[in-house]
Amino acid sequence: MTRPTARSRAFSLEEFDFTASSKLPAAQIRDLGALRWLHAGESVILFGPVGVGKTHIAQALGHLAVRQGAHVRFAKTSRILADLAGGHADRTWEKRIRELVRPDVLILDDFAMRQLSAAQADDLYELVSERQGRSLIITSNRAPSDWYPLFPNPVVAESLLDRLINTSHQVIMNGPSYRPNKRPRTSTAAAAKAD
Repeated sequence: MTRPTARSRAFSLEEFDFTASSKLPAAQIRDLGALRWLHAGESVILFGPVGVGKTHIAQALGHLAVRQGAHVRFAKTSRILADLAGGHADRTWEKRIRELVRPDVLILDDFAMRQLSAAQADDLYELVSERQGRSLIITSNRAPSDWYPLFPNPVVAESLLDRLINTSHQVIMNGPSYRPNKRPRTSTAAAAKAD
């Protein structure tokens, strides 16, 4: 996601439908669009139920950062963890972690989806520690307070989450899912023809 291309779908804050739910913190999200958090080396945590636009907002903030010259990387958290696990297997872990530390903004989508193994928790700890002072954008279906039980070692959880949560702008995104509105519709003429 370092530069939008003609083939990539560029999400923007202007495209986001803030009127879809009165529970969305529109003013807080628009304020994040000023990117003061990026210049301060702070992070953003977007959390709430599925389908409310967390990934859209994360990508929109990433594209704003790109437009200001920042290097941004977007990935599902599960893919990052799988990639780091592969690095343990083929002894390229150091190289892989350096690649994840390099971007000005690293977007971790779908964070804290499931229980972590000890190795995954250790990898996340190393990643967050190495990125100290560099921005993260995290999307999650769970509130940060619900992340602790997903870590097998409470000491690792406390150390990692203390660093992450206390240097982040937390945005609670609530409301109905947008996805039912995007469901493909069949026209009555097409449905009648199929009969």
